[in-house]
Amino acid sequence: MRGAIPLVVVRPDPGGAQTVERAAAMGLDVRHMPLFAAHPLDWTPPDPADFDALMLTSAQAPRLAGPGIAALAGLPVFAVGDATAAAARAAGLAVTAIGPGDGQGLLDAMTSQNFTRILWLCGRERSSFDARGAALTARPVYAVDPVDPPAEWSALVAGPAVMMVHSSRAAARLSDLMGPERKHLILLAISAAAADAAGAGWAGLAISPRPDDAAMLAEAHALCHKRG
Repeated sequence: MRGAIPLVVVRPDPGGAQTVERAAAMGLDVRHMPLFAAHPLDWTPPDPADFDALMLTSAQAPRLAGPGIAALAGLPVFAVGDATAAAARAAGLAVTAIGPGDGQGLLDAMTSQNFTRILWLCGRERSSFDARGAALTARPVYAVDPVDPPAEWSALVAGPAVMMVHSSRAAARLSDLMGPERKHLILLAISAAAADAAGAGWAGLAISPRPDDAAMLAEAHALCHKRG
């Protein structure tokens, strides 16, 4: 819309493309500038008999796990969010429950139902959780590595914009790339931890009220038009 400043999405695909599509549907001047790219890792599926549930905290895991994930199709799946659940179903898994928007909350829900041997398909870089006494086995099946910013990056971030970050790692990378040249940019972070990782010195700082795309984009709409 006229008068609005751009929204810059640094999230890698496929999630980044989905965020951009939603933002465009809201009428935002959105630009996709991924700073990371996801790729599969070699892995060997463990014996599913050793586990009583499968935990998924990112849609990247079922998307990039490859054919080996079929060996785990008999396990009940607990997924963070609708996107992760949809990716799990597309990979042939049976989703038992869709949990709250963070891994710790999902793990708490699983242990409260007496799932005590949990296999977690995850990324190479991952969060740490309190397993609440359960045996939590992390099996990395993908990695997300930094990539050079797109060619349009320098020109785009030279002017006012809202920078949308979906993780602490993305926030830290954005902070490193921008250095002190950030006083004209507004940071929109998915969480307080991501905001902390981005540091200070931004023209404005907003933290999403919930760790999901819908809440972040509602905040982005207000920020882009307020500053525009």
